[in-house]
Amino acid sequence: MSDFTVHLLLQTSLVQVRDVVCAGTCRHASDIERATRTELVFPYRGTYVRHLEDDLVVADASQVIFFNADEPYRISHPHAGGDASLALTIDETLLHEIAPAALLHEGPPPRFRLPRLRIDPRTQVLVAMLRHSLHEGIADPLEGESLALVLAQRAIGPRTAHAAGASTGKRRLVDRAKVVLMGDVARRWTLADVAAEVGVSPVYLTQSFREVEGVPLYRYQMRLRLARALDLLGEYEDLSRLGQDLGFSSHSHFSAAFQQAYGRSPSEFRQQALNASPARGGR
Repeated sequence: MSDFTVHLLLQTSLVQVRDVVCAGTCRHASDIERATRTELVFPYRGTYVRHLEDDLVVADASQVIFFNADEPYRISHPHAGGDASLALTIDETLLHEIAPAALLHEGPPPRFRLPRLRIDPRTQVLVAMLRHSLHEGIADPLEGESLALVLAQRAIGPRTAHAAGASTGKRRLVDRAKVVLMGDVARRWTLADVAAEVGVSPVYLTQSFREVEGVPLYRYQMRLRLARALDLLGEYEDLSRLGQDLGFSSHSHFSAAFQQAYGRSPSEFRQQALNASPARGGR
């Protein structure tokens, strides 16, 4: 499709890593698309909705989305601005070795039973590290392969994978709330604001969100902001400005939240991921 830009970051006999950027011009469901091979897709910027035959998935930086080989789907964009994802394709034999049997349908090619899984902050860091290091030419193929396989193991491993819980109705309610939050990540939403947008009481939204996503709504929003920070660190010289643009009350608030989630400060992450290269955006 013409509104896609695809950058091949790594291609070996075991893994392929692509950076897929979509302009997001398709606000309604697109024509039917199909993946030629099963892919693990990690959104890191923006959001989109993936329409399956009997379900839909709101894709954002808090999860890994499974695109099964030859499975039909449609894509729509609830917000302007487009999206970007890191797409990981793994050798089929290796993927069967990595993925718990309960996650996969029987027989080749490997196809996941679930449309998505939640990922934790450590997995978000691995997504950013892999993308930045390949973009900047810091990682050689061996290191890139190793990072990609660690990312896959972390995202779908039996000890770290997290499936959405609750009923279909509650999952769809939570998906609507996530679309609201992603419409303006930097906005200081109140619980009443979000509940009013999705048409339920604040108490019911709070209970449903925690049941489905496993974390409170406010913490989920924090993770979305921090994931956006991982994406933008290479474009800001002034990290205080970055925190401000993402809705944090101060640089200390931003730095402390980043440190708590990812185990390092924003400046430490930037130095490690970008090899101390100067910021490109100059914001």
